[in-house]
Amino acid sequence: MKPVTLNRDEYYDRVYACWLGKTIGGTLGAPFEGKKEVLSLDYYDPIPDGSIPNDDLDLQLVWLKMLQDRGVKPHLSDFAEYWMKHLSAYPWEEYGYCGRNLERGLRPPISGCFENDFIDQMGSPIRSELWACIAPGNPQLAAEMAWKDAVLDHAGGEGVYGEMFLAALESAAFVEKNPFTLIDIALQMIPSWSAIARAVRMAVWAREHDLSWESAREQILRRFGHPHPCNAPQNLGFIVIGWLWGADFGDRLCKAVNCGYDTDCTGATLGAILGIVGGASDIPDRWSQPVGDKIVLHAFTRNLDAPKTLGDLTDQTVALATLVMAERSKTVDFGEKTHVAGNRLAGLRRSDRARRILERDYEAATLPASKDVEVTLHYFGQPVIRPRLPKLVGISVEQAETPISSKIELVTPLGWKVSLEGSQGLQALFNITADEVQDSNQVRVRFQTDSQSGQADFVFLGPGQSQEWSPGEGVPMCETCHARVESCLCRK
Repeated sequence: MKPVTLNRDEYYDRVYACWLGKTIGGTLGAPFEGKKEVLSLDYYDPIPDGSIPNDDLDLQLVWLKMLQDRGVKPHLSDFAEYWMKHLSAYPWEEYGYCGRNLERGLRPPISGCFENDFIDQMGSPIRSELWACIAPGNPQLAAEMAWKDAVLDHAGGEGVYGEMFLAALESAAFVEKNPFTLIDIALQMIPSWSAIARAVRMAVWAREHDLSWESAREQILRRFGHPHPCNAPQNLGFIVIGWLWGADFGDRLCKAVNCGYDTDCTGATLGAILGIVGGASDIPDRWSQPVGDKIVLHAFTRNLDAPKTLGDLTDQTVALATLVMAERSKTVDFGEKTHVAGNRLAGLRRSDRARRILERDYEAATLPASKDVEVTLHYFGQPVIRPRLPKLVGISVEQAETPISSKIELVTPLGWKVSLEGSQGLQALFNITADEVQDSNQVRVRFQTDSQSGQADFVFLGPGQSQEWSPGEGVPMCETCHARVESCLCRK
């Protein structure tokens, strides 16, 4: 018997409540997004007639489709492919820079940090629920999958820590209800020095010392406040405030939203957490009836055959979770009664896998070279080649079975000079020099081990393609449809 057992009906109910709570919270907060003052909501204003489009959910619907098509062990390149196929029109800051980098040929994780001044934003923490729902009771696995998602557009930033924290918390919430315990479990997955961890701990400290929620909000803004309303640390603190100070489902959501700033995201995320913890029975009809069950996609989410209702989404989520339990999770299974064997917190607080993935190189691109092998090109800085300036790069090959010997080769454009600086096992260093550089340059990595061979193609930008836009500003948008200019909705 596996250490964690979930009752299937109870699990299904909590997944549905997760998606319903997210819809409610996002709808509540959306009209007030970006307002930085203390608000005074106690209910929807205005009262909605159905749910509203929200990227918080839409991006997860794309990953749902990706997992259904590619399986529950996705490559980083799968995230990139599905982003370009369904999300390229999104212009908003980290989304827009990610789309621009992917179109230039850069692949994650470098796609998430190169020329991107918004890696500390809420764009990735808001899409944590899918990983929790398909890895219930397995916080490490949820955090690991959240990392793959987050580095697509937030590599190296607080956005990565925010998504890992929330995915782990929500995963553990399928078997644990105490908010302080859940916060403690999730904090194990991210660095204690991160601003996310420190803002969350400050909110917890304020609650334990009986400060008012308004005072806690002021403390968080004084220490972690940022002029951009979507900066992640302050908003993670507001989510915790709503949860710890609120009296019931509606009051908790309103307190989080009343902190202001990224209100649709704080409301949506807390609504999902509350849904998982309490199930559908804890969501009053007065909150659920105005939003209904229908899923409405944003216009920027394109060509996606998405679930039409929250019920459909729940069915598809549960089906994926069943696959994850069979193929990836060695600790969780369905059974007669939800139960954690032995010391229930020992396994939930383990973070060795999550910590290992945080050691990955962000200034790199990773691609599959064969079924079981991934190749990573380490740029050691910017992914740019400049004429007559030497560039040191690294290559590493990852596969399930360690070979006895290996050979790694780097093939560059005609006229470039390449010298092997050193190699050991599945790693190699090369020095590259080029007298002439195009705007976009493709290099090929070839490898051969005792058991197999393969190759992968990577991109170096030239000076003409590495002209950064004004730092702190979003990417250019179409004046008519407001999508990213290069992928606007006005085009046929």
